[in-house]
Amino acid sequence: MSCGEPHETDCSEVLDHLYEVLDHELPDAECVKYEDHFQECNPCLEKYGLEQAVKKLVKRCCGQDDVPSDLRAKVMGRIELIRSGQAVPDDDISLPDAVESAVRES
Repeated sequence: MSCGEPHETDCSEVLDHLYEVLDHELPDAECVKYEDHFQECNPCLEKYGLEQAVKKLVKRCCGQDDVPSDLRAKVMGRIELIRSGQAVPDDDISLPDAVESAVRES
């Protein structure tokens, strides 16, 4: 995704770190760099807003439920594969019913 305009920080870099920005997992200086990009790039800002809304929806619908340990292990394993640059298997990770129904309703 790119708006076609030149930016100090490339859209692909911003989107690669989108979840880290949403989860406040980056140093403040990096967050500011990405937030500056969102101010000048509508497509990236829209993607950020969408992912932020999904995160809020999941928290609202599932924030009170304990995550099954096997699901947590599968998700964490997949995250580690992605971070290390390895291929991610196509097997499906089942979502709790509350998440699936919330996603269908939105």
